[in-house]
Parts: sequence; structure tokens; C-alpha cells
Amino acid sequence: MDIEQIGTIAAIATPSGNGGVGIIRISGGLVTEIATKLTKKALTPRTAQFSTFLDQDNAVIDSGIALYFPSPASYTGEDVLELQGHGGSVVLNMLLRRVLALGARLAKPGEFTERAYLNNKLDLAQAEAVADLITSSTEQSVRSAQRSMQGVFSDQINLLITELTELRIYIEAAIDFVDEEIDFLTDGVVENRLISLVQRLEEIQKTAKQGRLLRDGMTVVLAGKPNAGKSSLLNALAGHDAAIVTDIAGTTRDVLRERIQLDGMPLHIIDTAGLHDSTNAVEQEGIRRAFEEIRKADKVLLLIDIRDTQPQTLLDAIPEGLDITTVFNKIDLVNKQPEKQTTESGTQIYLSIKTGAGTDLLIQHLKQSVGYNDSAENIFIARTRHLEALKKGYELVQNALNQLQTTQASELIAEDLRQAQQALAEITGEFTSDDLLGKIFSSFCIGK
Repeated sequence: MDIEQIGTIAAIATPSGNGGVGIIRISGGLVTEIATKLTKKALTPRTAQFSTFLDQDNAVIDSGIALYFPSPASYTGEDVLELQGHGGSVVLNMLLRRVLALGARLAKPGEFTERAYLNNKLDLAQAEAVADLITSSTEQSVRSAQRSMQGVFSDQINLLITELTELRIYIEAAIDFVDEEIDFLTDGVVENRLISLVQRLEEIQKTAKQGRLLRDGMTVVLAGKPNAGKSSLLNALAGHDAAIVTDIAGTTRDVLRERIQLDGMPLHIIDTAGLHDSTNAVEQEGIRRAFEEIRKADKVLLLIDIRDTQPQTLLDAIPEGLDITTVFNKIDLVNKQPEKQTTESGTQIYLSIKTGAGTDLLIQHLKQSVGYNDSAENIFIARTRHLEALKKGYELVQNALNQLQTTQASELIAEDLRQAQQALAEITGEFTSDDLLGKIFSSFCIGK
């Protein structure tokens, strides 16, 4: 895309409403012309200069600081001008209208960062981290977004891409020169490098999953029979009465959602209707919705009254393949101590929501189950699309390894590695469709 042909853009870069300072950002080929007409002076690059901002009749609209960043040493890679004036919404809009009248157009959401990406100032993962930093809701997610902006995630992806490229060259050279004595299929070099790639992709997937949870939050669904303590657990984790709790079975008949912070980890807690046989049409609909949420969850907490004599009937009703932790509640009624057990069927936690005994075990388990570490220094922000690309790359490299160990079909191995390289390159934007770019940057705020 030719950036010079898409005009000079401008937008208010500070939040709407009144404040002490308001900023208008301008980027593009008309910046110097706009600056001269607006301030009646030649601005010194990268120097804060007090200026008056004038309208078409040379009347003062506002006064403040003008900052000029000539291309390419700017955020977007183009000429950039920032006008820092007073933060009143009326005066800012008057100044913006003046800038637009001088030839700029209103920027689309995320267009400044999109231009930074298109001008190779940021790769796509770094550009996405800009938006993630702005919307971060915890200190750790801020630190992780900063790491992504600084290129920690991109560097790891680029190392993998380099390794794939070198391996492809080695394999394809052997294919092209079959008469040469290069037996790459049996010398162990390719196999060892493929095994190393598989291991590194497994590790980066784990780190990226944690980064995705820091960004989006882990979705935890509370499931169980009526009066098992689901709503009480929601209230305990939320720290307030988010759900109605009574001794009457079936109090919760619809899905109840609550977003909370658990030691800095964002959680989406979903309370659901009690799972049981019912002829009531309202309860049946609530149960259907409960199973719908269960299937989509990152983690299911299956609450069981420890006095239940038939807990297996509930376990059998839960779909297979889900991440389930069984929580035996009301241990205070049977004089049992809080405990965490790990069995072949999964993790079991014994607690009392009423007394609070054992809830710390559950909290630590939730954090550990997603690899969360509140002192982690190497976590970077990741998105669902990153996880999908990493998974695809991992599966293709694993498939290449399987091909080597079974069929030894060199052409198929080379093709798997080519596709794996392209899948990983989509993360940083080396291979990315315009539709995806539009979707990504349209989610940014205007002025960034």
C-alpha cells in the first residue's frame, strides 16, 4: 500500500470530555504546511515549542505546545505533528476542524498505528500490543503488553521462522541435488532440528496461552446440582453479593456473569442453573444454557455437595474433553479438613465456601492450572489469533517430523515446513490479508 496516496490524517488523541490538556495528532505529507499555517512559524524538529494556534482569520483558537517529528523518525514513520492545548472538548474540536480545513482528513480507528506497521516501525504483534497496553486491566497485563511492544514475542517468532527457513533450504537443496551424496533423511540432523522445533513451539504455546489469559481473562464456569454452592462460590470469588443465595433449590435459572480480578489475573466467572431432571420449561432452558456455557469454558468447576451419595451421575452428564476440577463443598458439615487431591480422573478440591476453609487451595489451583505466575518476567501479551497460528505451526512441524520418521517423503516434509513458516509469519504480519488488518486496527481507539 502506498502511504503517500492515502492522505494526511488527524484526530484528537486524548479521551473525550474536559481535562487539563488535550492533544491533537496529525500524520502525513501535509504536516509541515499545516504547522506553518496554524502557528505562523517554522517548527524545530523534536523540540517542544510554545505556540498560538490560529484560525483562517489569524484569530487565536488556543495556545499550547507544538511538537514536530519529521519522517522517518516518528511513531508512524511519516511527518507527525502533535498539538498540546487545553483539554476542553469545544476548543479541541475547533482546533481539529481548523486542521481538517487545512487538508487533513479524520483518522480512522487505529490508523496511526496501522501506518506505523505499514512503514515497518512496528510488526503486527507489536502493533496489537499497543491496543492491549491501553486496555490492560492489571499491572501484570501492562508489563506483558510492554514486553510484546518491545518485541519479546516477535523475536521468539522470528527465531522460529529463521530456523524453519534454514531447515527448508537444507531439505530443498537435497531434493534439488539428488545425485549428490547428501543423505539428510538418515544423518539425524533434520530429525534433531525438527524435535527441537516441536519442543520450542510447545513452550511458546504455553507462554502465549498465559498471555492470552492475561489479555482476555480465563472463563470459568460454575456447574453442579441445585444448592451445591455455585452462587455462594461466585460471591466469594467476586467479593460481593453478585448472585442471590437461598436454601431454595433452583434460585439461579439463567446464566450470571461476573468479571473479577484474582490476584491480578482477570477471570470471567459464569454461574449457571442447577443441573438436574426438570419438567419446568424455564428450568429446562436454564439447564440448556448451562451446558452451552460449559462447552465453551476454559475451566469448569464442578461443585458437588460432599453429602451427595450419587456424585457420579453428575460427572457422567458433563461432556468429555473439558478441563474440569471437581469441588466438594460443605466439608464443615462432615467435619473434613480442606484438601487438594490429584487423581487419574483430575483434580479434586475439598472446601467449605461458607467458612472459607480451602478456598485458598481453589484460588491457587486456578492460577496454577493456566500456568499463571504473578511474578512472571517472561510473559507477553497474546491473542487468540496468535494461539491459532502457533497451533497450526506446531501441528505442521509435528507432521513433518512424523513424515520423516515414517514415509521419509522429502517433498511432503518441505511443504509442511513451508506452511508452518507462513502460519508463524502471520503473527508478525509478514503474510497477512487486508481483511485481517482491517479487523485488527478497527478495534483500536481513534487517535492511536
